[in-house]
Amino acid sequence: MANARYSIGSLAVAALFTLPWVGVWATGSVDTLSTVLQVLVAGSAVLGASFLLAWGAETAEKDVPRAFALAVLAVLAVAPEYAVDALYAYQAGANPGSGGGDLAVANMTGANRILIGLGWSGIALFSIYKARSSGDTAVDRGDGFLSSAVKLDESIATEILFLTAATVWAFLVPFGMLGGGRGIDIVDMLVLVGLYVTYIFVIIRGDIEESEAHVGVPAYLQGFGRQLRIPIVLGLFVYSGFLIFTAVEPFAHGLEAIGVSYGIPEFFMVQWFAPLASESPELIVTAYLVNKARTTASFNALISSKLNQWTLLIGTLVVVYSIALGQYGALPFGEKQAAEIWLTAAQSFFALSILINFRISMTEAVVLLVLFLSQVIGEFVLIRTMTEAAAESASITLLLAFTTLYMVLGLGLFARRFDDAKRVASLSRRQFRGTADGSEVRADD
Repeated sequence: MANARYSIGSLAVAALFTLPWVGVWATGSVDTLSTVLQVLVAGSAVLGASFLLAWGAETAEKDVPRAFALAVLAVLAVAPEYAVDALYAYQAGANPGSGGGDLAVANMTGANRILIGLGWSGIALFSIYKARSSGDTAVDRGDGFLSSAVKLDESIATEILFLTAATVWAFLVPFGMLGGGRGIDIVDMLVLVGLYVTYIFVIIRGDIEESEAHVGVPAYLQGFGRQLRIPIVLGLFVYSGFLIFTAVEPFAHGLEAIGVSYGIPEFFMVQWFAPLASESPELIVTAYLVNKARTTASFNALISSKLNQWTLLIGTLVVVYSIALGQYGALPFGEKQAAEIWLTAAQSFFALSILINFRISMTEAVVLLVLFLSQVIGEFVLIRTMTEAAAESASITLLLAFTTLYMVLGLGLFARRFDDAKRVASLSRRQFRGTADGSEVRADD
């Protein structure tokens, strides 16, 4: 009874956070709000929606494979990033030659690097910190400050394999498979979207694992019968998805406007502040899972998010651009954005070399965070201290230098962990055969 009262109260509080935005959106009065008030109202809705989404995904684990539930969570949590980036791609197609393609690529690469540089590293550090009080078994606590590590579930082998394939392809994107020019084209769409569709097909065939012991709202909702539980989960997904899709864009653009008013360059805001706002539901959800000592689920969701952003997000930009253009066309971008894509792919490569042994240590998390912040701060200094032309040239050099650094570090780790890479391939092969536990699937299953 106490758990029921607590759970109903928690659901009510989360819903209350969202109601001001629903009222503003339903009456069409978003534009009448001041920028600060718009950020507060939309941000509150994003916060409430993030908890509703997390509860829905945890509850769904009783009825569908956990990997699929987390993949749905990941898609909904990063849906705002799709919306924001699609807007830039559409504007590029509606105004050819305006350089809108550069903004779309900047936003996409910024979002992907934030997810690893802040998301993966930050959640790993938070997990290790929380384990001191939560006793999370997914964390190995070492003797020294930097010797602790997060242990990852070997079930993410499939995600690692698909993410590796997408990362390899991303290095080729700036060369343009069609027409010889820089641009995201239909070949990129077919390969990257095809990878994600194949991934979903693989994980949906998995068995429904015995659900982890849940507490709070998910435990309460899982107590309902299947006929009521499934509509509740779908309702939470739909409502939280609606909130995230409608509220994050005003939230992001509001933060962007505040930043520009303080003298921060618009391009820098588009690449970093707007994606940070649109990634906030994902970061909130994963921090919530860590707080419940569900570090494994948290990292599974983060990795799934990176996979869908690194495939669906890139692959669908050419579709949006072509619709706005009124005919097929590759989304064009300049030399600097080509370097941004290479750096994003190199960061992904280095992050995969860390995860290949199903562990991320505090040292590795700190390195990920420091490298990410160093590059962003370095580029900001260049933008603020040089002319536009000089800053762009220096930025390209900086991006290529960090790309080289990530690749050297990644190649070194992969060389040391070659046996781990073979293990990932073996585990993924079993998943492809539909053997979630490593046993052979019977022909009549």
